[in-house]
Amino acid sequence: MVMDFESNYDIAASAQFIHTHNFNRVALQFPDNLLKDSTRVVTALRKRLLSLKKIDVSESGHEADVGLFVMADTAYGSCCVDEVGASHINVDCVIHYGHTCFSPTTNLPSFFVFGKASICVADCVESMSKYALTNSRPIMVLFGLEYAHSMQQIREALPESSMSCRLDPKPEVHFADVPSSVMFPSKDIKKIKRLQELACGCNGESGTTYSIGGLTWKLPQGQSMDDYLLFWIGLDDSAFANVVLTFNTCEIVRYDANENQMVTDLFQQRRILKRRYYLVERAKDANIVGILVGTLGVAGYLHIINQMKELITGAGKKAYTLVMGKPNPAKLANFPECDVFIYVSCAQTALLDSKEYLAPVITPFEAMIAFNRGSQWTGAYVMEFRDLINLPQMEAGDQGEEEARFSFLKGGYIEDFENQENVEEEREALALVNATEKALQLRNNFNALMKGNAKSGAEFLANRSYQGLTMPIENTSPEPYLIGRRGRASGYEDENNKQT
Repeated sequence: MVMDFESNYDIAASAQFIHTHNFNRVALQFPDNLLKDSTRVVTALRKRLLSLKKIDVSESGHEADVGLFVMADTAYGSCCVDEVGASHINVDCVIHYGHTCFSPTTNLPSFFVFGKASICVADCVESMSKYALTNSRPIMVLFGLEYAHSMQQIREALPESSMSCRLDPKPEVHFADVPSSVMFPSKDIKKIKRLQELACGCNGESGTTYSIGGLTWKLPQGQSMDDYLLFWIGLDDSAFANVVLTFNTCEIVRYDANENQMVTDLFQQRRILKRRYYLVERAKDANIVGILVGTLGVAGYLHIINQMKELITGAGKKAYTLVMGKPNPAKLANFPECDVFIYVSCAQTALLDSKEYLAPVITPFEAMIAFNRGSQWTGAYVMEFRDLINLPQMEAGDQGEEEARFSFLKGGYIEDFENQENVEEEREALALVNATEKALQLRNNFNALMKGNAKSGAEFLANRSYQGLTMPIENTSPEPYLIGRRGRASGYEDENNKQT
């Protein structure tokens, strides 16, 4: 049992990583479901580091203690490395346990412990062979990182299963790889893709490299993912939803390792695309946009925030930036002036089911479709905001002079606000009154004018019937103080006097 525990949490590899790089302060980041094992992990890790330290002391003659700090209740998604929490204790690196999105870090090196979920290799290989028997196209096998430890066994057992099933010709099955469990920070977002190609050994080969959720693979030149069938080994979680949306044109099946069965009905996952398209149409009619910063550690987050600001202001809309960890309907309800929110986070936490929210929450990719005039959704979907950084942007001045746009939700033509109209005037107090008359105008079928929503937070506040408590300006003298009640709530002194 002890060996299984240490193997599941990669105690030996984690201690070797700390010892090799001479880290003195190490943060151990646990999700909520693994926090119960944190004390055992710390104890086992200390023992292994102590044995390595004795060897090091005998050779070098100097001794250094390693501080281990357990981190829980992360400010943002538990799948990302919590660099903000780690910076509070000034650590040298982070050991991340459990499910991860494998998003690149900005400042701290990280070591990922995926865990080792149980799987019946024989049943999985048999299901894969039967699936290959009914299809002639090549198969690409993707998997949850918790099953990475079993991939080598599945690869070795697949040829034998193909022979027993008398598959002729032999099925063409390709497996994605996990390049490394170690990640070093990269502040230059453009270098990350290059580092991934070097890590998977794709350097110098012609073809297309794909990377999603810590998995990396390369297709030969002239082939695309549309030519492959996708076989997913793992749970129906955020990592699988990321795969379904990214490769929505591919035929996908899922092998459920817990139930030992194939799942081919992915209708519910496919419906997500219809829901996302509806949110894009709602975002087009928005006037005030809130940018939700859902990460402060994923490399490139500052770049995409600035890019979203330029996109929003170029579309003639008002942008507000909100730093918020783990959004929920109650938190976002404090900003009723925002018509839509853009959630900047990792790929596996970017999709929020905003049915219970007052305003829709969209991704940066959906914002680029909604706020770029003339852009259309071709069906392709991009989850990683790092892939949006190098895309060409529309000039800010090109959108203001275009004709009215038809709104499918409002059933009529609508004219967007002019780009950043009278910025200096908005800073003046009288602009709050004037802006009300300049609000967006809509015409219905009966040519009756209808006022649209406010185009800034100040205008929204001016139009509200209740604007909060205000201090009287004419009377600046302090009010006389009053003596309050004395005693307990069960019976104050003045109440006792009345009873007697």
